[in-house]
Amino acid sequence: MRIILHWFLRALAIMITAYLLPGIILKSFFVALVVAIVLGLFNTILKPILIILTLPITILTLGLFTLVINAGMIMLTSKIVDGFYVQSFWWALFFSLILSLVNAILHSIEPSKNRTSSRGEE
Repeated sequence: MRIILHWFLRALAIMITAYLLPGIILKSFFVALVVAIVLGLFNTILKPILIILTLPITILTLGLFTLVINAGMIMLTSKIVDGFYVQSFWWALFFSLILSLVNAILHSIEPSKNRTSSRGEE
C-alpha cells in the first residue's frame, strides 16, 4: 500500500512541477503516473551505472554533475513517454531541481507510521 502511495505522490509532484514550468508539457495525470514509473526505473537501474562511469567528473565538480545525469534521464524519459515533453536540456535541469523540492515537501506532509502522535501515544 505504501508503494502505491509513494507512486501517487511522485506523480502528483510531477504534475505540480510540470504546471510550474512552461517548458514542460504533461498531458494528463495518467501520463504523470507513467513518467513516475519510468523515472523510478531509471533512478534504480541507470543512474548508479552512470554515476560510476562518470565518477571522475562527479568528484571534480563536487557532485554537481549528478544534476546533469538527472536532467539527461528526464530528457530520455520525455523521448520514451508520449504526452511528456521537455523543451530543452535547461528545462529538464530546472524540472529536476524543482521536482526534488516538491517531492520533499509532499513526502514531509505524508503521514508516517514511525511518528508518534502529539499526545505521546504509540
